[in-house]
Amino acid sequence: MKILLFSTLYPNNEQPGHALFVEQRLLQLLNSGGIEARVVAPVPWFPFRRKGFGDYGAFARVAREERRNGVEVFHPRYLVIPKIGMSIAPFLMALGSWLALRRVKQSGFDFDLIDAHFLYPDGLAAVLLGQWFKRPVVITCRGSDVNLHLRYRIPLMLTRWIIKHASAVITVCEALKKELLRLSISSPPITVLRNGVDLQRFQPVDRILLRDKMELDGTVLVSVGRLATLKGHDLTIRALSYLPDTSLLLVGDGPERKRLEALAESLGVSKRVRFLGSQPQHRLKEYYSVGDISILSSSREGWANVLLESMACGTPVVATDVGGSREVIGNADVGRLASERTPEAIAEAVRLLLSDYPDRCTVRRYAEGLDWGATSAGQKTVFKDCLGAGDH
Repeated sequence: MKILLFSTLYPNNEQPGHALFVEQRLLQLLNSGGIEARVVAPVPWFPFRRKGFGDYGAFARVAREERRNGVEVFHPRYLVIPKIGMSIAPFLMALGSWLALRRVKQSGFDFDLIDAHFLYPDGLAAVLLGQWFKRPVVITCRGSDVNLHLRYRIPLMLTRWIIKHASAVITVCEALKKELLRLSISSPPITVLRNGVDLQRFQPVDRILLRDKMELDGTVLVSVGRLATLKGHDLTIRALSYLPDTSLLLVGDGPERKRLEALAESLGVSKRVRFLGSQPQHRLKEYYSVGDISILSSSREGWANVLLESMACGTPVVATDVGGSREVIGNADVGRLASERTPEAIAEAVRLLLSDYPDRCTVRRYAEGLDWGATSAGQKTVFKDCLGAGDH
């Protein structure tokens, strides 16, 4: 089976940590056998390559072609128009990617199916490309493409058209499927295939040695994620006011960093908060392992990979009850959900978990039941159903 993965959510030479969960799902699928793949990951066009232009400058420096983990990746450009870009971006993305798909096909990789990620705008571009190349399209919904974009009239209208013309839809949790059904978006089959966790990359390490090395004592909370408003790091910092002798490690960077540093200072907890910035993937297991509890205070989520990664390292979790978090935290042996999305409720969930602290080996065993195997098998079933007897 020859699969063409299409998504703006894919790592590249300039953003090696971008959407690793999409790459990881593909690599696990390839490792399961019987699949070949190419990737088309479009990026916005920008004329200036030099630094000083933020994300757009980084887009300009993305290689047109590269090979990542043995997979050939193409990065065609598409035009983004400020202010009106949200409505017409999918069409410009499809037009900008057409040549790349034709090149893939002409190179001898006559793909059977387009595997698209993110419902809008990527999914619309993928469906258009599927119609132009006469190939079925499977779209995976991941979170904000359902929880955020569908609040707006035009994306909602276009999404109904997208799903009607897709061959199949995958959601990463039951919560997203229920939301699509609530919005009467249910033309093709909707299959729930959760994200998995790489049990080799994320595993327990010597936390006592690490705590000594990092000069940590008392209760240690760790929060991994971009420092952006939706991640709710401000709530986690405020929760420290109710948790004496507790420190917080914030792993990640983003536009909220200065505001969060100022907040910690104003609350008098700055000495208990460490801003560690972005860290390479291979280091994350150290930060998860050194923590007593991992915290996720998001306002919205699909399937939160950071919760699984933490549990794979043996560290239980506390999360706000949004998206698929209730599905990830399957029982009280691995974590707690905050009763409300407030600092007080987050602090109370931390106290409850600490008062009946789970065995870290039990937490790890729970994560071992959530590897990528079932997801890869489920993908193959969905793909084969779309292809029927294998004819285009």
